[in-house]
Amino acid sequence: PEANLQRAGQVILAGFGGLILLIALTNVMDLRLNREAISVGDLIGTAMAMVATLTVFIGLFAAAHVLYKVRQLDSALTSGVKVTSMVFVILIGASLFSLVFRAYGGDDMVAELLSNVPGGLWGALAIAMLVMFMLGFFLDFIEIIFVVVPIVAPPLIILGADPVWLAILMALNLQTSFLTPPFGFALFYLRGAAPDSVKTSEIWAGAVPFIGLQIIMILMVAAIPALATWLPAFVR
Repeated sequence: PEANLQRAGQVILAGFGGLILLIALTNVMDLRLNREAISVGDLIGTAMAMVATLTVFIGLFAAAHVLYKVRQLDSALTSGVKVTSMVFVILIGASLFSLVFRAYGGDDMVAELLSNVPGGLWGALAIAMLVMFMLGFFLDFIEIIFVVVPIVAPPLIILGADPVWLAILMALNLQTSFLTPPFGFALFYLRGAAPDSVKTSEIWAGAVPFIGLQIIMILMVAAIPALATWLPAFVR
């Protein structure tokens, strides 16, 4: 049985590799078949994508087989359904809140507020980042992404912010918020996983160097937008 599980693990890893290959192929090649002329390179890429897709499905089947053999499939399915349901409930609530907020002109008020902030784009960006940082203490990233970002991002883009650059800055900002004591979500997760011998104050102190690195990265990306935009531009 152990040898079978080891072989299944290799198949699962192969499926994961096939998924990565499939994502890479869809970004660098034109895999559409309903074209008048298809180059040899695209034909090879399409064949590789078909093999990668088959590998992914085999890997998924192997993962399900392993879970079934170790009698964890039921609990995994139940846990997956619960998490998915929670996420969709959050998304529905966030969508309803955004709908009501926009219906009463809240997005226009926020846009006017940010456009009148002294300092132009940088002043508005500083306020938006500060608000998102504080909200990261109390809200999960899903609520912030689906409620706050659609409200503050359009005015910032109108003021001249690059969408990709802005998204990377917001992601780094939220990561820093989740690491910052005393309310950082990541610290609570670590507290739950760490043994009782590890004090909460030690966890907070251990997070300080990483917070400093995150702040340095935010400042670097803010000062040099190419750090955030070169890779998406290269892929396109």
